[in-house]
Amino acid sequence: MTNGRPPADPARPDRRVELPPARTSDGPGLWEALRTRRSVRKYLRLSLGLQDLSQLLWAAQGLTSSRGPRGLRTAPSAGACYPIDTYVAVGEVADLEPGLWRYEVDGHGLELTRPGDLRADLARAALGQTFLAICPAVFCFTLVLERTAARYGERAFRYACLDCGHLAQNLALAAAGLGYGTCMVGAFDDTAVAEVLGLDPTDPREVPLYLVPVGRPA
Repeated sequence: MTNGRPPADPARPDRRVELPPARTSDGPGLWEALRTRRSVRKYLRLSLGLQDLSQLLWAAQGLTSSRGPRGLRTAPSAGACYPIDTYVAVGEVADLEPGLWRYEVDGHGLELTRPGDLRADLARAALGQTFLAICPAVFCFTLVLERTAARYGERAFRYACLDCGHLAQNLALAAAGLGYGTCMVGAFDDTAVAEVLGLDPTDPREVPLYLVPVGRPA
């Protein structure tokens, strides 16, 4: 086990998807994205494009430099420790089967960790916030605290929470720029969400921290 997850099966290439390259120029203006960003809790039942999913994942924490042991990314991290992992609970994304996908920062790809549409399970785990079951995809940020604790000790949790906020803000602004809505969800049953994500709720090495639905505003 690694951080509470079973190791990937190299004999299952169908579990991995290479994402389309993310655009790094000529995108929507930052000022416009800041002006239009709002929390959205009502979504149209429209699918998300794979190119847009690629762009959103890169915006959240895509690689921008190979410097350092984990590279440098679009969002800042204390000591470049990057303790946050990103999963996407996919329901309706073009050319991507429903399931829970883990973002692989190195290589900009996705690994399927659980098949099947888990959005309704996440909505129940999030105290009945039904919009999580309607949006096409839910970004799930988890915390692997040991990456930061090894360097910062008792300050690590504070820094890691700040790191997660940076990622979520990047995601929200990128979504606004692409015409999508988001909503930051921190109210959920930790044990229930961990189980949906296939994590061991009794293992503190990786725990759920934030949920962010993405979809077209209704």
